[in-house]
Amino acid sequence: MDTNFYSFKANNLKGKEVSMDTYKGKTILVVNTASKCGLTPQFEGLEALYKKYKEKDLVILWFPCNQFANQEPGDEKSISEGCLLNYGVTFPMFSKVDVNGDDAHGIYKYLKKELGGFFGGKIKWNFTKFLIDSNGRAVKRFSPFTKPEVIDNYLSKKLK
Repeated sequence: MDTNFYSFKANNLKGKEVSMDTYKGKTILVVNTASKCGLTPQFEGLEALYKKYKEKDLVILWFPCNQFANQEPGDEKSISEGCLLNYGVTFPMFSKVDVNGDDAHGIYKYLKKELGGFFGGKIKWNFTKFLIDSNGRAVKRFSPFTKPEVIDNYLSKKLK
C-alpha cells in the first residue's frame, strides 16, 4: 500500500486523472460528500473555509460517495451542477468513490490507516473530514458532525 498521500491519483469530475502531488506544500482537507445528505449544508461552510484560507494554501478536495443510504445517486454532471448551483462550491471535485470496503479508493484506505478513528478505521458517514498537513501527513480526522466553523478554529491556529 502507498504510504505517502502525494503518491495517489484520482479522477476529477470531468474524468481527468489528477495526481495528489499537484497539492504538494498545501494544507489539504479531504471530505467524502453526498448531495442528498442532511449534512449537505456543510458545503456552504466548507466553501467559506476554502475562500478564507486558499491564499494561505488550503485546498479542499471533495469526493462524492454513495455508500451511505444512497445519498449520492447522481452522475458526476448532476453532482457538480447541484453543488455549484445550491452552494457555490469552487474547490476541487472528484469522481464518485467508495470509502469503505474492498473497493475503497486508495486515498481512503491510506487515510483510514493513518487516522483510524472511533469506528476502527471505517468511515461512519458522509462528510468525514481528514486534514493533511503541508508535508503530506494525515494529521487530524473530523467527524461528519464537526461543522466547518469548528475546523476554522483549528485552521486559524495552523495557517498563519
